Amino acid sequence: MGIEKHIKITGTSNISWKDAIVKAVEEASRTINYLTSVKILDQRAKVTLNKITEYYVDLDLGFMIQD
Repeated sequence: MGIEKHIKITGTSNISWKDAIVKAVEEASRTINYLTSVKILDQRAKVTLNKITEYYVDLDLGFMIQD
């Protein structure tokens, strides 16, 4: 029987929300083993001079805890 733990992280990108998600998962997987799920909790963006300049995504990451 395994135990799944969840953490909340925020990814950022100046390209898109999808890019922010991909970068966040890639970065988290460098230090967290056994990632099992990702849930998008919230999306928002920074607007400067009427243009989106940065994308933010709050994620819930699930991963298995080793025995």
